[in-house]
Amino acid sequence: MQLTQEQYKIIHSTGNIKINAVAGSGKTTTIIEYAKTRPVGSRILYLAFNRSVKTDAIRKFAERGLKNATVETAHSLAHKYVVRNSSYKVRSQEYKTYELVEILGLKGTGDRLSEYIIANHILKFVAYFCNSDKCKVQELNYLDTVYDSQSRAFVKLHYRYIEKKTWDLLKKMDQAEIEISHDFYLKKFQLSNPQLPYDYILFDEGQDASVAMLDIFIKQASVKVIVGDTHQQIYGWRYAVNSLEKVDYQTYYLSKSFRFSQDIADLAMCVLGWKGYVSENIDEKVLKIEGVGTSKEIKNKAVLARTNLGLLLKAIEYVTEKKTIQHIYFEGNINSYTYADDGTSLYDVLNLYNHKHYLIKDKLIRTMHDIDDLVDYIKKTEDVQLGMMVEVVKEYGNDIPDIIKTIKEKHVGNEEKEKAEMIFSTIHRCKGMEYDAVQIVNDFMREEELKNIKIDKNTNDLRQSKLLEEINLLYVAVTRTRNSIYIPRTLIPSDFSGSAQVHPLRVKEQENNESDEKTTDSYHNNEIEKSGKSYTLEGVRLIYNDAYRPWTIQLDEELRTMYFEGISIKDMAKHFGRSKGAIRSRIKKLEL
Repeated sequence: MQLTQEQYKIIHSTGNIKINAVAGSGKTTTIIEYAKTRPVGSRILYLAFNRSVKTDAIRKFAERGLKNATVETAHSLAHKYVVRNSSYKVRSQEYKTYELVEILGLKGTGDRLSEYIIANHILKFVAYFCNSDKCKVQELNYLDTVYDSQSRAFVKLHYRYIEKKTWDLLKKMDQAEIEISHDFYLKKFQLSNPQLPYDYILFDEGQDASVAMLDIFIKQASVKVIVGDTHQQIYGWRYAVNSLEKVDYQTYYLSKSFRFSQDIADLAMCVLGWKGYVSENIDEKVLKIEGVGTSKEIKNKAVLARTNLGLLLKAIEYVTEKKTIQHIYFEGNINSYTYADDGTSLYDVLNLYNHKHYLIKDKLIRTMHDIDDLVDYIKKTEDVQLGMMVEVVKEYGNDIPDIIKTIKEKHVGNEEKEKAEMIFSTIHRCKGMEYDAVQIVNDFMREEELKNIKIDKNTNDLRQSKLLEEINLLYVAVTRTRNSIYIPRTLIPSDFSGSAQVHPLRVKEQENNESDEKTTDSYHNNEIEKSGKSYTLEGVRLIYNDAYRPWTIQLDEELRTMYFEGISIKDMAKHFGRSKGAIRSRIKKLEL
């Protein structure tokens, strides 16, 4: 194969190195070539980020005949050392809050649901400790991870109790009294200070390593290679750290992307430029991307969102507007979009909203009097997923069961993914994926918001890290495309000059300055009435700026392209400044 100069330098390097690789730069190919050139008989360990990457890497190493390479994830490696031949039983899913109340005998403090709120914080404290490099729970301050004022006030009041019960839960796991979590056995592996029998350790996706994983890696006597993209760190909520910035190894770069063209690279670089609003400690070299992709085909299309809520709303809009669509696909388990991590169902939240307690299956939700109780619980636990479920329920109410049923009926399995006329995914679930055409949902942080945030750019605090990660999420979204991208105008950087592959989507603004993801024709009608123009030509033009502009050949071609790339009628209406009825009429006229 033809190697770039950057790849050549990496492959022929010596000693410990780190590789900062932009999206689509062929980092896995580079790592395999690196492994291939090591001395005969070298024992090589490749650490993959997750199971799917591991499976893909095993196949690629086998294709190159590299029988001396072992492929593991950090967790599969730890499992062999800690769980195998032990009395431990591993829990398949996270403990639920009501289970912890029973296991630990948690007592309430007089406040409604206080024992469940405490249990929620204990689960998070355990995860924080297990992903750290500390030896004792007391060496960490859990309050450092709590941001909401109400939640912080609650934790401060009950901190000693939460800390003690966190230790009690870990002790029960350690003594095999209860099932252990995946985080727990990785932590136990880290605390054992293992020395692994390998000459070379290649650590992929290093930007999303936890501190515990990084601690295991850097303590090895092997030659170490860590590779990743510093701008793709998006797992801070799982206590990941940007390991590329934590290790003092010789730095190499892969700045050429084979996935997309320079137009997309320019957009990505402009998004990364937003980091200047947050920090002054940005390496200019890692802002440079050269796009050399030449793909022109559109075989698969995807809608990408920051949140489950944003994605679900867009999917609902899609299946209700496009009745003829037969096949859609959700990255990851489709049920995960209607269930929170702790197992709470969207249907349970709906039943609570409707005061139908007898239909609620989740024990925690069943203890709540009404939706206000749930909202109060969310405020004191910062449970974002439950908060999103409440918003979906308030928006769609009793239409939810039929809507979800329609979505699931149209959903195809993994083996039929290529049949999907549209793929839906959050950014966390499409990590490492690529699509021919991408539409981005308007639920990401905007440049205007970053400009208005007051922060000391010289500090490296948790708030700054969270803001940098928000920028990373949009960067990951932008760099999933091989060809074209449809992006709300509100998300386009002010210094981006535009291109033929980047299609801006118009977005209406509501009075509270939040993005109008819920815009409908009725909303426009209300605006006309508020303006006092009634249903006059001037009134319609006030809202639909281009309502009576003639359709040209160029506009028809643009409409045709957007239609076949799966853009919704609502988004096309915003884009062309016309009503949804006008868009449907033109689609019919063009016989699409």
